Amino acid sequence: MAIDWKGVFPALTTKFTSDDQLDLPLFELNLQAQLDAGVNGIILGGTLGEASVLETAEKETLIKFAVEKVGGKVPVVLNIAEGSTKEALKQAAYAKAWGATGLMILPPMRYKSDHRETVTYFKTIADSTDLPIMIYNNPVDYKVDVTIEMFEDLEATKNIQAIKESTRDITNVTRLKNRFGDRYKILGGVDTLAMECLVMGGDGWVAGLVCAFPRETVAIYRLVKAGHIEEAKAIYRWFMPLLELDIHAKLVQYIKLAEQQAGIGSEAVRAPRLILAGEERARILSVIDKGIAARPELPEYLHLSN
Repeated sequence: MAIDWKGVFPALTTKFTSDDQLDLPLFELNLQAQLDAGVNGIILGGTLGEASVLETAEKETLIKFAVEKVGGKVPVVLNIAEGSTKEALKQAAYAKAWGATGLMILPPMRYKSDHRETVTYFKTIADSTDLPIMIYNNPVDYKVDVTIEMFEDLEATKNIQAIKESTRDITNVTRLKNRFGDRYKILGGVDTLAMECLVMGGDGWVAGLVCAFPRETVAIYRLVKAGHIEEAKAIYRWFMPLLELDIHAKLVQYIKLAEQQAGIGSEAVRAPRLILAGEERARILSVIDKGIAARPELPEYLHLSN
């Protein structure tokens, strides 16, 4: 399956049972909620997916299960976040063998690679596979900035097709569009800047709070793209206190608690993460419950172009 790289791509959480096993029935419940809401693809094994504590066999189970349940309706993308090129190449090969449709790739982990090293890393992985690729650029959290000049050096690598734009600098969308036109699709990767990215010409949204609020997320995307800015703005303003849960070190715990309160997930996490407790849990729960209580009535949006 080719990937159009537009629309809403949830970065799905990994569901765990109380005894720390994969909770596939709960994962399926959430996945179906995403599909029913009209998402355009799913991403597994990202930060929200707690990839750093997943075993390879668990990633295989998740990918194969998702591919089966999606049934070709939308692409299934595996995130690669590795410290070595050797391991990243293994993950790319696994993704292909497991039936994934595409890859999202971060720069090397735990080492601040320079221009030549970063470009070589991405090219080496891209040259090893025919899967379409989205580069995840998040210098705030991962310390390597994939610059305009790096994307120029990657321009000839045809299966590098999209950018998850998480620099926190909304003007970077315009810089990328000015330099590359439509060569790369641009998907906003910061929930609190998502509508701004779309209005400035972004092609999609790699979303976090979509895990708990899929319909609201897709509605904002489709309303913006249909030119219904005021309707989208009203939903976005309601959503903002919840979206701010995405820009915190404990985004996994916060978003999983939101999924639980929305009835499509649980707050179970894998150690060293711990379930929220005490004042912090009460504070985050208050934000979530206030949002749910004031949840807006959505306009019909599924008929709008995606």
